[in-house]
Amino acid sequence: MTASFKKDEQMITSPSQATRIGAMTTPSKNWQQRLHQLDQQLSATAELWRPQPFKQQRPAWCQSYPQLTQALLDLDDQQLQRFSHNPDALVEWIGHYLPQVAQLDALSRLPKRTPTEYSSPENRFFNGMPGRKRTQIEAFASHVGSVTSPILEWCGGKGHLGRLLGMAGDQPVTTLELNPELCRAGEQQAQRFGLYQSFTEVDLLQPGLELNVTDHHGVALHACGELHRSLQRRAVTHGMAALDIVPCCYAFGVEQQYQPRTQGLSLQLSRDDLRLAVTETVTAGQAEVTSRDREMAWKLGFVELRNRIVENQAYRTMKPVQKQWLKLSFSQFCQQLADREALSLPADTDWAEVEAFGWQRFSEVMRLSLLRNCFRRPIELWLILDLVTDLEAHDYQIELGTFCDRAVTPRNIMLSARKRVESRASSSEIHRAVNSGI
Repeated sequence: MTASFKKDEQMITSPSQATRIGAMTTPSKNWQQRLHQLDQQLSATAELWRPQPFKQQRPAWCQSYPQLTQALLDLDDQQLQRFSHNPDALVEWIGHYLPQVAQLDALSRLPKRTPTEYSSPENRFFNGMPGRKRTQIEAFASHVGSVTSPILEWCGGKGHLGRLLGMAGDQPVTTLELNPELCRAGEQQAQRFGLYQSFTEVDLLQPGLELNVTDHHGVALHACGELHRSLQRRAVTHGMAALDIVPCCYAFGVEQQYQPRTQGLSLQLSRDDLRLAVTETVTAGQAEVTSRDREMAWKLGFVELRNRIVENQAYRTMKPVQKQWLKLSFSQFCQQLADREALSLPADTDWAEVEAFGWQRFSEVMRLSLLRNCFRRPIELWLILDLVTDLEAHDYQIELGTFCDRAVTPRNIMLSARKRVESRASSSEIHRAVNSGI
């Protein structure tokens, strides 16, 4: 067996082997029903999760729910850390003030998927792979089940996941990846293990891209936004045999508003709304957290300073800050931002007072943002169920649930779809006819 590397070449062919439909645990009608319930409740509670305390000193809900507002602002640092890192405890606590939060949480609960029989390869197979990444890949592989069709790894990097699945299922693997260096590195690793894995350097979002993926088994672990959506779209339009994806970074590829696949939904999500779904992190080190906190506090201090100078105090979007600016003093940091915005700062600025104000605002923002955090999972599930209902409408059976603990990755929802046998037969016939020019 050999590995090969090709650049932007449409080389995927349609095999004759079939992927067996695994045991799908949830009746199809339940997913669509839950999507519409989430849609109704998220639309009804938008005033609670859409306003951003970073941009608004006191969102309108603070006036509507003064007891909750004060309770949030009164949290000490230890309580803040606990609720920031324990979504279940947070929802339970806020649910005492807002029952609708507890109702949404109940709708957003998913079962923990049962892993299939899986045997981990020897350690040398994972050489050079970070430990957390290995845990994620092995958890994904252990929930795929029987693989009896050639594997198509979408946005696959060095092809670690595809290589593991191909070895376990004795199937050829095609890894699609934009970065040529990752393709070459993956090709070398595949050759080292004697696996049949080809790499294709390709921009999966380029307009008019033609890929014949019929009867393949598509996999994607944390393919960002439009990348995982494009794979799902090709699955339904080309009749892929099977699909296993773990979505991530839902805002990627959305210019203004998310366009749902499902008819009859009322919720409209902007890019900012989509970002909320992925704000939970578990992998940041202490140095990264300290730098992130400083950046937010200093930005808030600068915003206050700017508001004192400029009459129009409406929030203005701030461009990303260069990381080296965070190594400067607060006054130098503000001067960099002022120069970028062509703003003249007063010479008599009390920098200690403005910085203290920024840190005070940071403390309030972190506490008031806890309410928004309760809606991250419901929004994420709404987005995934939108894909699920589209797949069901195209004769796929669905299994949906968590494939690992949140501590491994907060993006732990795994969507598996298997094309019904009778539908696969007709899809294959159609694509063979098209490819042969009939």
